[in-house]
Amino acid sequence: MSDAVYTHGHHESVLRSHRWRTAENSAAYLLPELRPGLSLLDVGCGPGTLTADLAERVAPGPVTAVDQVEDILAEARREAAARGLTGVRFARADALALDFPDDSFDVVHAHQLLQHLGDPVGALREMRRVCRPGGVVAVRDADMTAMTFHPRSPGMDAWLRLYERVARANGGEPTAGRQLHAWARQAGFAEVAPSASVWCFATPEERGWWSELWADRTVASSYAETAVAGGHATEAELAAIADAWRAWGADPDGWFCVLHGEARCRA
Repeated sequence: MSDAVYTHGHHESVLRSHRWRTAENSAAYLLPELRPGLSLLDVGCGPGTLTADLAERVAPGPVTAVDQVEDILAEARREAAARGLTGVRFARADALALDFPDDSFDVVHAHQLLQHLGDPVGALREMRRVCRPGGVVAVRDADMTAMTFHPRSPGMDAWLRLYERVARANGGEPTAGRQLHAWARQAGFAEVAPSASVWCFATPEERGWWSELWADRTVASSYAETAVAGGHATEAELAAIADAWRAWGADPDGWFCVLHGEARCRA
């Protein structure tokens, strides 16, 4: 999207995380607003698992899902087709210049999008523009610098500092979660319901999955390429961080919590 540099990229280790997302674990704050027959726009839909969950809840209402990468849209189309969802349309779009008329949708949703945009308030204004009066704009973003984990280690602490540097160098805001309420007010929403929720990874299976995808992402994704090209880390430092992730994942005392800010904004 026009002024966005997606820090994570679309390496398999990134999509491994995105495909895990469901309405229950990533949009529970929005579910009370949904009912059959509503029209919904999903901005930054990624591989489409969350989109498909939302589509099932508003069917037979129409769903439009947009992203900036055609390969990812193709995967999202396959996800919708595999679930037999015929009322979902996919298209490329710019979050800062949505190609839809005013007042087009009852619900506008974006998950983990605003943290990657140089103008999150502008994106919220666009979402407000295409949302019908009385409808809801729902956004959820992680607060990366508020992530907390046990046990601490120099390598894991280095990962968190590095991620913050890379995200900001790409023009993003890693503390987006805590700012959603303020951004929504700046975008002109008079009625904003802020909330928060977490992902927690602590069982052996959860730790293994979360640590491996981050270890892989640290050395093999576009995030890794950006970290090295921007002078934020060397390949050796990234390898050490990946080792720290795997050590954390193997620790039976390991625990990791991702804090998310949320905002339901009435148009």
